[in-house]
Amino acid sequence: MNQLLPTIVRTLVAAATLSAAALTAHAQGVTGDVQAGQKKAEMCIGCHGIPGYQNSFPEIHKVPMISGQTAQYIVASLAAYKKGDRKHPSMRGIAGSLTEQDMADLGAFYASHANKTAPETPRTASTAAAALIEKGACASCHGANFSKPIDPSYPKIGGQHADYLFVALKAYTVEGNNVVGRSNGIMAGIAKQYSTAEMREIAKYLASVEGELKVVPQSRFR
Repeated sequence: MNQLLPTIVRTLVAAATLSAAALTAHAQGVTGDVQAGQKKAEMCIGCHGIPGYQNSFPEIHKVPMISGQTAQYIVASLAAYKKGDRKHPSMRGIAGSLTEQDMADLGAFYASHANKTAPETPRTASTAAAALIEKGACASCHGANFSKPIDPSYPKIGGQHADYLFVALKAYTVEGNNVVGRSNGIMAGIAKQYSTAEMREIAKYLASVEGELKVVPQSRFR
């Protein structure tokens, strides 16, 4: 059965990609503006614009690097917070105040920071990490070097903070909690295959990969 899991995951991913593509196409009806997004990002830079900034909820971890993500992923993640599919009180409060245009503008702004191309081939993973990543078929969604997602609404995860990746993976396994957790059938099925120690191993490896994500500090935080 374990040998069949990657195949099953890839099949589910293919179906999910069709759905995500439809949502992305709908979102593309709103065009983002970089300059407008820069002004609206004032609400974001207090966390995402400070190198090394840490969040204490639901446990201490660095906030994710979002500069260099695709515009579609920024929009998708904000929409998920607004809808409640991602349960984080601060982010849900912020996303709940945003219009589709606001999200598109923020997406355009953070995507405009992408000026680095990650290598196609990541560094060699340890045998343990490689087996865990293959088990989850991670590259099937997140692409080459985990920085070329097959759908632009999926995140780049190569080079992301290890502690954030660990917290995010765990969130997909949480059920019945009003303030912690993420609702995503594909990611929940993948994350629940792993022990806590295995999630840490995966996150540690993905963080070591040279990626396209970064923190772009605003002048007041330089």
